[in-house]
Amino acid sequence: MSVPSDWQPRIVALDIDGTILKWVEGAGTTHEEVSPAVKDAVRRALDAGAHVVLASGRSPHGMAPIADLLELHGPGRDRVWVVASNGAVVFRYPPLEVVHEETFDARPAVEAILERHPEALVAVEERGVGYRVNSHFPDGELSGDMILTEVEDLLAAEVSRVIIRDPNSTADEFVALAEDLGLHGTNYVVGWTAWLDLAPVGVSKASGLQHVAEQLGLTGDDALAVGDGRNDLEMFAWARRSVAMGQAIEQVIAAADDVTASVYDDGLATELDRWFRDGRSTPSSTPGFGPSA
Repeated sequence: MSVPSDWQPRIVALDIDGTILKWVEGAGTTHEEVSPAVKDAVRRALDAGAHVVLASGRSPHGMAPIADLLELHGPGRDRVWVVASNGAVVFRYPPLEVVHEETFDARPAVEAILERHPEALVAVEERGVGYRVNSHFPDGELSGDMILTEVEDLLAAEVSRVIIRDPNSTADEFVALAEDLGLHGTNYVVGWTAWLDLAPVGVSKASGLQHVAEQLGLTGDDALAVGDGRNDLEMFAWARRSVAMGQAIEQVIAAADDVTASVYDDGLATELDRWFRDGRSTPSSTPGFGPSA
């Protein structure tokens, strides 16, 4: 989507893994450190009055430390808005306070998947601790503790998100599986490998960001979104400007308005520098807008 020359983002919606944090090659995880260039660019956005909103498939307790690394909060700044679990959970931080959550009955979808992939790993968030899992996930793929739990108990109550993982399959196989099953009653996103996120119908990063925008008196027309994964597609469609990281798959690049450099070359900093430079500030007349709003 084209933007006028005098436009500047009032919401900066940022994916984490592969956008803010660099991937550890071959490990399925990211370095928990922010490059100086990215940190400086985010600081300039904050100083200009933009709301920097983290939007990730991570659970809340896996996102709060990234807000700390970026120094999104502190003296003179309000609590941060964060969209977690691919939009199913919206929270403020610090302290971590869930302000919106969507849940669903995941049992039918999970049982259908396990019929096809009986050895698949299943995880449900145990907030503040880690995840309850039917078997241990590969090292580095989940944050926090893994609590072994029978599948029947994992699905005994409604949940906000379920992760399905099969280390012996591929992402393409999971894409075909999801399309074949239909997964009625759920939204699904296939990750970077054979990783499937299940969420309530209509829930995505975009729905979580819409909730945040409404609280701020803003809309998607005020937003810049940057990401690199399939779970960023709805966010891209929602935002006025969407930008894919250079290493993203073709489906994600095709859905974006523009492409920046890869995460290894600090592509996020390059994009933010287009809109936020020292001395250039965002208008503060919008209700609820500003660094201390």
